[in-house]
Amino acid sequence: MDVHSTDEREKLIKRLRRVEGQVRGVQRMIDEGRDCREVIQQLSAVRSAIQQTGLEVMRIYAAQCLFDSDSETNEEELLDYLVTALGKWS
Repeated sequence: MDVHSTDEREKLIKRLRRVEGQVRGVQRMIDEGRDCREVIQQLSAVRSAIQQTGLEVMRIYAAQCLFDSDSETNEEELLDYLVTALGKWS
C-alpha cells in the first residue's frame, strides 16, 4: 500500500507501534500470571486499536483509489473491493 501523505503514513505507523506495545504488554501480563479478566480487557483494547487502524487504512484506500481519476481500475470494481473489505472487517 502506498500512502501518499507523509502525515497519514506517520499516523498509521504510530498507531501500529502503539498496538505492538499493547501486545507486548499482554504478553508480559500472561508471563506475570495476571488475572484473566485484566488480560481479556487488554486484548479487547488491542482488538479495538487494530479495528480502528484497519478502518483508517480503508479510508485512505478509498481516498486514494476510489477518487483517483488516474486509476486504471474502474470505479465499480474499486467500490466492490472496498465493500467486500468492509464486510470482512466487521
